[in-house]
Amino acid sequence: MESNIKVWFQNNHIFIKTLSGENKSHPLTWFPKLLNASDDERQDYQISPFGIHWEKLDEDLSFEGFTSFTK
Repeated sequence: MESNIKVWFQNNHIFIKTLSGENKSHPLTWFPKLLNASDDERQDYQISPFGIHWEKLDEDLSFEGFTSFTK
């Protein structure tokens, strides 16, 4: 799926650039599967209209949840 949404990892955080151009980030400690994954596993994701899916990690993050998530 072609998307203007960008996902990247830096300094033990996951970052998402939304369709509106806003950058959101959270520490990977909030997402243990992503924290413990290799760089290759983290980069192996699919973007859907609703969020991000990591098939090999069995992990899903919804855009709505990610942008409003606090801990």
